[in-house]
Amino acid sequence: MYITCLDLEGVLVPEIWIAFAEETGIPELKKTTRDEPDYDKLMKYRIEILKQHNLGLAEIQNTIAKIDPLPGAKEFLDELRSFTQAIILSDTFEQFASPLMKKLGMPTIFCNTLEVSKTGEITGYKMRCEKSKLTTVKALQSCGFEKIASGDSFNDLGMIQASKAGLLFRTTEQIKKDYPQYPAFEEYDELLAAIKQPYKTLSSMK
Repeated sequence: MYITCLDLEGVLVPEIWIAFAEETGIPELKKTTRDEPDYDKLMKYRIEILKQHNLGLAEIQNTIAKIDPLPGAKEFLDELRSFTQAIILSDTFEQFASPLMKKLGMPTIFCNTLEVSKTGEITGYKMRCEKSKLTTVKALQSCGFEKIASGDSFNDLGMIQASKAGLLFRTTEQIKKDYPQYPAFEEYDELLAAIKQPYKTLSSMK
């Protein structure tokens, strides 16, 4: 069986932290996994900035409530799910993702969990598993699933490299330069067509 694994932010919805940075006027929060490949370092940096500005989960969720999927994202996902299983693998958190999943038609998502105090302060986070995206695609592989993966950031490269077909979507010029072996796309119709190619090949082998 064949499964497509997709990143969330930057692929299906806008970057949450960038949206929050723009709403609060704190440019330091614009840093994402496109800029910092070490996710633990990035999250500790974010949590410290939130603490400095006395901001917590509620403020971020207020911003998320105003975020809609990227134009064409839901239609792309609906079409993708019409012919194959799809899982969103994200390093975001369930407290962030839930309202966005409703806007995307409730697809399956594997993500992480924030640690939040009674006052709403974000004190830490709990990863679902170490190297969660790569670990998940390897687990799917061990169960006999063939995988296609697509993402835009450094933290997507593990799952892209471990998949039958890896596709970059709206990524940075630096990542395109460093990983020229992976096709890069800017539009959903292009990505959908690219996903269909290995799917047709795998289906014909059954």
